[in-house]
Amino acid sequence: MIPVIGLVVGVVVGLFTHPSVPLWLQPYLPIAIVAALDAVFGGVRALLERSFDDKVFVISFGTNVVIAGLIVYLGDQLGVGSQLSTGVVVVLGIRIFTNAAAIRRFIFRA
Repeated sequence: MIPVIGLVVGVVVGLFTHPSVPLWLQPYLPIAIVAALDAVFGGVRALLERSFDDKVFVISFGTNVVIAGLIVYLGDQLGVGSQLSTGVVVVLGIRIFTNAAAIRRFIFRA
């Protein structure tokens, strides 16, 4: 219940304060969000399969975001940031849809 309350409070605060993202962080934010979604879908799948471990989830969440950000940063430094960003989104997107399909199969038995 505490995470749900924290989510609601965070959304309400965000709606009223209109936070802005610094310009230097804007290229990395979408990649971080996709990486975080990958960890969340993996966590939900593990929960449904009764193999969820909170330590694994937290470490997966953090490392997904950091590694995806580092890959995009490296791409920016090499001058191929958009290509590596696309690659990261494709790979994480495949993982998200794979986990979503497993969740759907578990819930609907189909």
